[in-house]
Amino acid sequence: MSFFNLISGAGLLLLPFLAWIFSENRRVINWRVIGWGIALQLLFACFVFVIPAGTKIFLVINKAVVVILDSATAGTKFLFGRLALPPGTTNEAGETSLGYFLAFQALPTIVFFAALVNALYYLKVMPWLIRGFASLFTRLMKISGAESLCASSNMFVGIESALVVQPYLKEMTRSEMTTILSAGMGTIASTVLALYVFTLQAELPTIAGHLISASFLSVPAAVIMAKLLVPETGEPITLGLKVKPYYQREENLILAIINGAQGGLKLLGGIVALLLAFLGIIALLDLVLGYAGGVINNWLGLNFDFSIKGILGYLFYPLTLIIGVPPADALPIAKIIGERTVATEVVAYQHLGELMKAGLLHHPRSAIIASYVLCGFAHIASLAIFVGGIGALAPTRLKDISELGFKALLAATLGCLMTGAVAGLFFHQSTLLFR
Repeated sequence: MSFFNLISGAGLLLLPFLAWIFSENRRVINWRVIGWGIALQLLFACFVFVIPAGTKIFLVINKAVVVILDSATAGTKFLFGRLALPPGTTNEAGETSLGYFLAFQALPTIVFFAALVNALYYLKVMPWLIRGFASLFTRLMKISGAESLCASSNMFVGIESALVVQPYLKEMTRSEMTTILSAGMGTIASTVLALYVFTLQAELPTIAGHLISASFLSVPAAVIMAKLLVPETGEPITLGLKVKPYYQREENLILAIINGAQGGLKLLGGIVALLLAFLGIIALLDLVLGYAGGVINNWLGLNFDFSIKGILGYLFYPLTLIIGVPPADALPIAKIIGERTVATEVVAYQHLGELMKAGLLHHPRSAIIASYVLCGFAHIASLAIFVGGIGALAPTRLKDISELGFKALLAATLGCLMTGAVAGLFFHQSTLLFR
């Protein structure tokens, strides 16, 4: 075990302490949640990265996702022709790729995966998986059945996860509501998994397995941070109870695929709209900050990066060191993590891939840790989506939800960093998983 692995281990314990510092009630600490949350992360990571059987399962899952991803591109290649061909590839007609186009190669896979997930819901595969993980969290961490169910659902879906506990939303405590928001923003949906795999697969062939691992690790991390920031002082009505998912099953498989595809198209439209809006606004703000920063730099003889990405990078820099990123790579990784906060994880993953391709990262562990940290919807746009979406399902609780929004975003961010620390703790360059 290297020095940086030990740093990651220390960071795993220090990050919950940071959450406790910002707690609204420092006297109330649920040690069972913290203890079992960390234990579940370590046990899962140990199974995947250390035990040979777990490693084999990891590689099988990674290969399965890649095969499914290849199938997902069939529709895009039919619709967009050469524009859909990944860089360096050739189609059956002998036509070569025109280069990388996010809009034609990666984003359309969202529609396919949304249809696939909806089909798995109809076939009762997803509800079975969600109930299994929810039972585990309820039994070990002693949190309410409703928040366990919703948090488990976030391993597979996004804002839709709140639907599975819709009947319980209006009666939830503030702590439960924070957990639901934090778990939603601290994880990613399987519908967008392919997008990130597509972005990083060339530089990191096992990225699919890592992103799936990150999805499982991030749920207990988000629960820990949520319960530290907003401790449970009430009495949840589903405390210790097993709750069945509430969802409307489609009438048949074909209808499930159709409705899933249409939902995926809406999601795709939302992502495109967010990218267009936020990237434009950020570029405008960078112009203003760049001008003001240039004056300050000239006046004081400094060389600070006054862009939004740069400022957030300086803010995340110490946290990046804490989770075990080597100092030589800490600032560029910190800037990417900070960028995710305002520009979404889509842009952050793309820039991580560019850093890796250009060979600008000095240590392999830096890219691995970053890929785990970025595996979450912990950004401003997602905050608006989750607060608005859950508020629409429980309008009588909209005031509470809006007040808890930024606390949940902080919990999700710290949870993602905690997941990165776990990856850093178990990183070992000699294994196939980290190449």
